[in-house]
Amino acid sequence: MEDKIKMKQLRSRNIVAFAFLAAVAFSTYASEPVNGSFTANKSCELYSSFNKQSNPGAVHTVVGKSYAVKEINKPGDYAWLRVDVDGANPNLRWVARDCGTAQLDQVPQDNPPAGRAKANREADRQTMCSTPNLEDSYVLAITWQPGFCEHFAYRGKKPECDAINSGKLKINNLTLHGLWPNKKECGINYGNCSTEPMKLSSDTIRRIAKWMPNFQFESKFGEYEWSKHGTCQARDADTYFKTAAAAVEEVNNSAVGKFILDHAGKSFAVKDFFEMVKKQEGEKIAQNFMLSCADGKYLQEIRLKLPTNFETGKGLAKLVGDAEGFNRQTDKCDNEIIVETSGRGR
Repeated sequence: MEDKIKMKQLRSRNIVAFAFLAAVAFSTYASEPVNGSFTANKSCELYSSFNKQSNPGAVHTVVGKSYAVKEINKPGDYAWLRVDVDGANPNLRWVARDCGTAQLDQVPQDNPPAGRAKANREADRQTMCSTPNLEDSYVLAITWQPGFCEHFAYRGKKPECDAINSGKLKINNLTLHGLWPNKKECGINYGNCSTEPMKLSSDTIRRIAKWMPNFQFESKFGEYEWSKHGTCQARDADTYFKTAAAAVEEVNNSAVGKFILDHAGKSFAVKDFFEMVKKQEGEKIAQNFMLSCADGKYLQEIRLKLPTNFETGKGLAKLVGDAEGFNRQTDKCDNEIIVETSGRGR
Protein backbone atom coordinates (compact mmCIF):
# COMPACT_ATOMS: atom_id res chain seq x y z
CA MET A 1 0.00 0.00 0.00
CA GLU A 2 2.79 2.39 0.96
CA ASP A 3 4.58 1.70 -2.36
CA LYS A 4 1.39 2.56 -4.31
CA ILE A 5 1.07 5.87 -2.47
CA LYS A 6 4.70 6.72 -3.26
CA MET A 7 4.19 5.87 -6.94
CA LYS A 8 1.11 8.14 -7.09
CA GLN A 9 3.05 10.96 -5.43
CA LEU A 10 5.92 10.50 -7.91
CA ARG A 11 3.51 10.53 -10.88
CA SER A 12 1.86 13.65 -9.49
CA ARG A 13 5.20 15.44 -9.16
CA ASN A 14 6.15 14.44 -12.71
CA ILE A 15 2.86 15.78 -14.05
CA VAL A 16 3.39 19.10 -12.23
CA ALA A 17 6.95 19.35 -13.52
CA PHE A 18 5.84 18.59 -17.08
CA ALA A 19 3.09 21.18 -16.82
CA PHE A 20 5.57 23.76 -15.57
CA LEU A 21 8.01 23.08 -18.41
CA ALA A 22 5.21 23.22 -20.93
CA ALA A 23 4.10 26.56 -19.50
CA VAL A 24 7.65 27.93 -19.74
CA ALA A 25 7.95 26.70 -23.32
CA PHE A 26 4.60 28.23 -24.22
CA SER A 27 5.47 31.57 -22.64
CA THR A 28 8.83 31.61 -24.44
CA TYR A 29 7.21 31.11 -27.84
CA ALA A 30 3.83 32.86 -27.28
CA SER A 31 2.14 34.28 -30.38
CA GLU A 32 1.90 38.02 -30.96
CA PRO A 33 -1.20 39.93 -32.13
CA VAL A 34 -0.67 41.94 -35.33
CA ASN A 35 -2.71 43.73 -37.99
CA GLY A 36 -2.22 43.39 -41.71
CA SER A 37 -2.92 41.26 -44.74
CA PHE A 38 -1.50 38.10 -46.30
CA THR A 39 -1.76 37.33 -50.03
CA ALA A 40 -1.26 33.71 -51.03
CA ASN A 41 0.92 32.95 -54.05
CA LYS A 42 0.37 29.20 -53.87
CA SER A 43 -2.07 26.70 -52.44
CA CYS A 44 -1.13 25.79 -48.85
CA GLU A 45 -2.85 24.05 -45.99
CA LEU A 46 -4.53 26.25 -43.40
CA TYR A 47 -4.02 24.66 -39.99
CA SER A 48 -6.03 25.15 -36.85
CA SER A 49 -2.82 24.00 -35.10
CA PHE A 50 0.45 24.05 -37.00
CA ASN A 51 2.15 22.04 -34.25
CA LYS A 52 -0.33 19.20 -34.66
CA GLN A 53 -0.73 19.79 -38.41
CA SER A 54 -4.52 19.62 -37.94
CA ASN A 55 -6.65 21.01 -40.75
CA PRO A 56 -10.39 20.44 -40.18
CA GLY A 57 -12.19 20.51 -43.52
CA ALA A 58 -8.89 20.24 -45.47
CA VAL A 59 -8.94 23.99 -46.13
CA HIS A 60 -6.27 25.51 -48.45
CA THR A 61 -5.31 29.02 -49.43
CA VAL A 62 -6.54 30.35 -52.77
CA VAL A 63 -3.78 31.76 -55.00
CA GLY A 64 -4.05 35.52 -55.26
CA LYS A 65 -6.54 35.85 -52.42
CA SER A 66 -5.82 38.17 -49.48
CA TYR A 67 -6.57 37.25 -45.86
CA ALA A 68 -6.73 39.44 -42.76
CA VAL A 69 -3.82 38.63 -40.41
CA LYS A 70 -4.57 38.40 -36.68
CA GLU A 71 -1.40 36.91 -35.16
CA ILE A 72 2.14 35.72 -35.83
CA ASN A 73 3.60 32.73 -34.03
CA LYS A 74 6.45 34.67 -32.39
CA PRO A 75 7.99 38.15 -32.41
CA GLY A 76 10.85 38.94 -34.74
CA ASP A 77 11.60 36.24 -37.32
CA TYR A 78 8.18 34.54 -37.34
CA ALA A 79 7.36 31.44 -39.45
CA TRP A 80 3.54 31.29 -39.23
CA LEU A 81 0.65 33.76 -39.56
CA ARG A 82 -2.87 33.30 -38.19
CA VAL A 83 -5.41 34.52 -40.72
CA ASP A 84 -9.20 34.89 -40.87
CA VAL A 85 -10.63 32.40 -43.41
CA ASP A 86 -14.24 32.96 -44.43
CA GLY A 87 -16.37 29.80 -44.30
CA ALA A 88 -13.79 27.72 -42.38
CA ASN A 89 -14.57 26.14 -39.01
CA PRO A 90 -12.75 27.30 -36.99
CA ASN A 91 -12.25 30.44 -39.07
CA LEU A 92 -8.83 31.39 -37.62
CA ARG A 93 -6.14 29.32 -39.33
CA TRP A 94 -2.33 29.23 -39.44
CA VAL A 95 -0.55 29.59 -42.76
CA ALA A 96 3.17 29.22 -43.42
CA ARG A 97 4.98 32.53 -44.02
CA ASP A 98 6.58 31.25 -47.24
CA CYS A 99 3.16 30.56 -48.76
CA GLY A 100 2.76 34.19 -49.82
CA THR A 101 3.46 37.83 -49.04
CA ALA A 102 2.55 39.55 -45.78
CA GLN A 103 1.90 43.27 -45.31
CA LEU A 104 1.93 43.92 -41.57
CA ASP A 105 1.50 47.25 -39.79
CA GLN A 106 4.33 46.42 -37.39
CA VAL A 107 6.22 43.26 -36.47
CA PRO A 108 6.92 42.93 -32.73
CA GLN A 109 10.62 42.41 -32.11
CA ASP A 110 12.07 39.56 -30.15
CA ASN A 111 13.06 40.34 -26.56
CA PRO A 112 15.46 37.53 -25.67
CA PRO A 113 15.05 35.73 -22.35
CA ALA A 114 17.14 37.13 -19.51
CA GLY A 115 19.71 34.34 -19.77
CA ARG A 116 20.24 34.81 -23.49
CA ALA A 117 20.32 38.60 -23.16
CA LYS A 118 23.00 38.28 -20.49
CA ALA A 119 24.99 35.92 -22.72
CA ASN A 120 24.69 38.39 -25.61
CA ARG A 121 25.92 41.23 -23.40
CA GLU A 122 28.84 39.11 -22.23
CA ALA A 123 29.74 38.23 -25.82
CA ASP A 124 29.63 41.93 -26.75
CA ARG A 125 31.81 42.78 -23.77
CA GLN A 126 34.36 40.12 -24.67
CA THR A 127 34.50 41.43 -28.23
CA MET A 128 34.97 44.99 -27.00
CA CYS A 129 37.67 43.91 -24.54
CA SER A 130 39.77 42.39 -27.32
CA THR A 131 39.31 45.16 -29.91
CA PRO A 132 42.42 47.35 -30.41
CA ASN A 133 42.60 51.12 -29.92
CA LEU A 134 39.70 51.39 -27.48
CA GLU A 135 41.90 52.14 -24.46
CA ASP A 136 40.97 55.02 -22.15
CA SER A 137 44.10 54.90 -19.95
CA TYR A 138 47.37 53.04 -19.40
CA VAL A 139 49.12 51.41 -16.46
CA LEU A 140 52.90 51.52 -16.49
CA ALA A 141 53.99 48.47 -14.49
CA ILE A 142 57.53 49.01 -13.16
CA THR A 143 59.41 46.12 -11.56
CA TRP A 144 61.92 46.17 -8.74
CA GLN A 145 63.75 43.24 -10.32
CA PRO A 146 65.65 41.86 -7.28
CA GLY A 147 62.43 41.62 -5.25
CA PHE A 148 60.54 40.05 -8.14
CA CYS A 149 63.19 37.40 -8.84
CA GLU A 150 63.64 36.58 -5.17
CA HIS A 151 59.98 35.77 -4.54
CA PHE A 152 58.32 34.90 -7.86
CA ALA A 153 58.12 31.15 -8.56
CA TYR A 154 59.57 31.40 -12.07
CA ARG A 155 60.89 27.80 -12.02
CA GLY A 156 63.92 28.40 -14.19
CA LYS A 157 61.90 30.08 -16.96
CA LYS A 158 63.42 33.53 -16.48
CA PRO A 159 67.14 33.55 -17.25
CA GLU A 160 67.50 37.12 -16.01
CA CYS A 161 66.29 35.98 -12.58
CA ASP A 162 68.76 33.08 -12.55
CA ALA A 163 71.52 35.58 -13.34
CA ILE A 164 70.34 38.04 -10.67
CA ASN A 165 69.93 35.43 -7.94
CA SER A 166 73.32 33.90 -8.69
CA GLY A 167 74.96 37.33 -8.50
CA LYS A 168 76.04 37.31 -12.18
CA LEU A 169 73.68 40.16 -13.06
CA LYS A 170 73.24 43.22 -10.87
CA ILE A 171 70.25 45.47 -11.43
CA ASN A 172 70.53 48.98 -10.05
CA ASN A 173 67.60 50.58 -11.79
CA LEU A 174 63.85 50.20 -12.08
CA THR A 175 62.79 47.89 -14.91
CA LEU A 176 59.81 47.45 -17.21
CA HIS A 177 57.14 44.87 -16.58
CA GLY A 178 54.72 46.28 -19.11
CA LEU A 179 52.81 49.18 -20.58
CA TRP A 180 49.19 48.13 -20.35
CA PRO A 181 46.36 49.79 -22.30
CA ASN A 182 43.19 49.68 -20.22
CA LYS A 183 39.48 50.11 -20.85
CA LYS A 184 37.37 50.88 -17.79
CA GLU A 185 34.46 48.62 -18.76
CA CYS A 186 36.83 45.66 -19.13
CA GLY A 187 38.52 45.89 -15.72
CA ILE A 188 41.78 43.94 -15.97
CA ASN A 189 40.57 41.96 -19.00
CA TYR A 190 41.37 44.32 -21.87
CA GLY A 191 43.97 42.45 -23.93
CA ASN A 192 44.92 39.94 -26.63
CA CYS A 193 43.61 42.13 -29.44
CA SER A 194 45.56 40.59 -32.32
CA THR A 195 47.77 37.66 -33.32
CA GLU A 196 50.25 40.00 -35.00
CA PRO A 197 53.76 38.75 -34.04
CA MET A 198 56.28 40.96 -32.27
CA LYS A 199 58.96 42.26 -34.65
CA LEU A 200 61.77 44.28 -33.06
CA SER A 201 64.86 45.75 -34.65
CA SER A 202 68.26 44.99 -33.12
CA ASP A 203 68.55 48.72 -32.31
CA THR A 204 65.33 48.57 -30.26
CA ILE A 205 66.49 45.49 -28.37
CA ARG A 206 69.79 47.23 -27.48
CA ARG A 207 67.86 50.29 -26.37
CA ILE A 208 65.41 48.50 -24.08
CA ALA A 209 67.55 45.62 -22.71
CA LYS A 210 68.66 47.65 -19.67
CA TRP A 211 65.05 48.42 -18.84
CA MET A 212 63.64 44.99 -19.68
CA PRO A 213 66.51 42.61 -18.80
CA ASN A 214 64.84 39.49 -20.19
CA PHE A 215 65.91 40.87 -23.60
CA GLN A 216 69.54 40.37 -22.54
CA PHE A 217 68.89 36.63 -22.77
CA GLU A 218 65.78 35.97 -24.90
CA SER A 219 62.56 37.59 -26.10
CA LYS A 220 59.84 35.38 -24.52
CA PHE A 221 58.69 37.89 -21.94
CA GLY A 222 58.59 40.68 -24.51
CA GLU A 223 56.55 38.48 -26.85
CA TYR A 224 54.09 37.76 -24.05
CA GLU A 225 53.68 41.45 -23.20
CA TRP A 226 53.27 42.38 -26.86
CA SER A 227 50.66 39.68 -27.49
CA LYS A 228 48.61 40.48 -24.38
CA HIS A 229 48.96 44.26 -24.20
CA GLY A 230 50.89 45.73 -27.12
CA THR A 231 48.41 44.51 -29.74
CA CYS A 232 45.66 46.59 -28.12
CA GLN A 233 47.23 49.97 -28.96
CA ALA A 234 48.23 51.69 -32.20
CA ARG A 235 52.04 51.82 -31.94
CA ASP A 236 54.17 49.28 -33.80
CA ALA A 237 56.29 46.95 -31.67
CA ASP A 238 59.50 49.04 -31.91
CA THR A 239 57.72 52.25 -30.91
CA TYR A 240 55.67 50.54 -28.21
CA PHE A 241 58.68 49.07 -26.37
CA LYS A 242 60.87 52.15 -26.79
CA THR A 243 58.05 54.34 -25.46
CA ALA A 244 57.51 52.00 -22.50
CA ALA A 245 61.25 51.94 -21.73
CA ALA A 246 61.40 55.74 -21.94
CA ALA A 247 58.52 55.99 -19.45
CA VAL A 248 60.32 53.70 -16.99
CA GLU A 249 63.51 55.72 -17.43
CA GLU A 250 61.50 58.86 -16.64
CA VAL A 251 60.36 57.39 -13.33
CA ASN A 252 63.79 55.94 -12.59
CA ASN A 253 65.40 59.39 -12.95
CA SER A 254 62.75 61.13 -10.85
CA ALA A 255 62.54 61.62 -7.10
CA VAL A 256 60.55 58.36 -6.98
CA GLY A 257 63.35 56.34 -8.57
CA LYS A 258 65.97 58.01 -6.37
CA PHE A 259 63.93 57.16 -3.26
CA ILE A 260 63.73 53.48 -4.19
CA LEU A 261 67.40 53.21 -5.16
CA ASP A 262 68.47 55.01 -1.96
CA HIS A 263 66.57 52.37 0.05
CA ALA A 264 68.05 49.32 -1.71
CA GLY A 265 69.10 46.91 1.04
CA LYS A 266 66.95 48.86 3.50
CA SER A 267 63.25 49.42 4.21
CA PHE A 268 60.86 52.35 4.13
CA ALA A 269 57.45 53.23 5.49
CA VAL A 270 54.63 53.44 2.96
CA LYS A 271 53.51 56.79 4.39
CA ASP A 272 57.04 58.19 3.99
CA PHE A 273 57.10 57.21 0.30
CA PHE A 274 53.82 58.94 -0.48
CA GLU A 275 54.67 62.00 1.59
CA MET A 276 57.90 62.27 -0.43
CA VAL A 277 56.02 62.02 -3.74
CA LYS A 278 53.51 64.67 -2.65
CA LYS A 279 56.31 67.00 -1.58
CA GLN A 280 58.47 66.46 -4.68
CA GLU A 281 55.86 65.94 -7.40
CA GLY A 282 52.50 67.02 -6.01
CA GLU A 283 49.30 65.44 -4.66
CA LYS A 284 47.94 64.53 -8.11
CA ILE A 285 51.00 62.49 -9.09
CA ALA A 286 51.07 60.75 -5.70
CA GLN A 287 47.53 59.49 -6.32
CA ASN A 288 48.67 57.84 -9.55
CA PHE A 289 51.26 55.58 -7.88
CA MET A 290 50.60 52.21 -6.28
CA LEU A 291 53.14 49.89 -4.61
CA SER A 292 52.87 46.10 -4.92
CA CYS A 293 54.60 43.61 -2.63
CA ALA A 294 55.43 39.94 -2.14
CA ASP A 295 54.67 38.34 1.21
CA GLY A 296 53.36 41.69 2.40
CA LYS A 297 56.77 43.30 2.86
CA TYR A 298 59.08 42.87 -0.16
CA LEU A 299 58.84 45.46 -2.91
CA GLN A 300 58.08 43.88 -6.29
CA GLU A 301 56.38 46.49 -8.40
CA ILE A 302 55.47 50.15 -8.73
CA ARG A 303 52.44 50.93 -10.87
CA LEU A 304 51.65 54.29 -12.40
CA LYS A 305 48.37 55.36 -14.03
CA LEU A 306 48.86 57.22 -17.32
CA PRO A 307 46.50 58.92 -19.79
CA THR A 308 46.24 57.83 -23.42
CA ASN A 309 48.20 60.90 -24.54
CA PHE A 310 51.08 60.62 -22.06
CA GLU A 311 54.42 62.22 -22.98
CA THR A 312 57.92 61.04 -22.06
CA GLY A 313 61.10 63.07 -21.59
CA LYS A 314 59.32 66.03 -19.98
CA GLY A 315 59.03 65.01 -16.32
CA LEU A 316 56.42 63.14 -14.30
CA ALA A 317 53.79 65.87 -14.65
CA LYS A 318 53.65 65.42 -18.44
CA LEU A 319 53.88 61.65 -18.07
CA VAL A 320 50.94 61.43 -15.67
CA GLY A 321 48.92 64.24 -17.24
CA ASP A 322 45.24 64.17 -16.29
CA ALA A 323 44.98 60.41 -15.76
CA GLU A 324 42.61 59.25 -13.04
CA GLY A 325 44.49 57.93 -10.01
CA PHE A 326 44.31 54.62 -8.14
CA ASN A 327 41.77 54.10 -5.36
CA ARG A 328 44.44 52.68 -3.03
CA GLN A 329 48.13 53.18 -2.32
CA THR A 330 49.31 49.58 -2.08
CA ASP A 331 48.59 46.05 -3.21
CA LYS A 332 49.43 43.32 -0.67
CA CYS A 333 51.89 45.55 1.22
CA ASP A 334 52.41 46.06 4.96
CA ASN A 335 53.15 49.50 6.38
CA GLU A 336 56.90 48.85 6.12
CA ILE A 337 58.43 47.64 2.83
CA ILE A 338 61.84 46.03 2.27
CA VAL A 339 63.83 46.86 -0.89
CA GLU A 340 66.08 43.89 -1.63
CA THR A 341 69.32 43.98 -3.63
CA SER A 342 70.53 41.63 -6.38
CA GLY A 343 71.52 38.14 -5.22
CA ARG A 344 69.33 35.58 -3.50
CA GLY A 345 68.55 36.33 0.13
CA ARG A 346 70.05 39.82 0.05
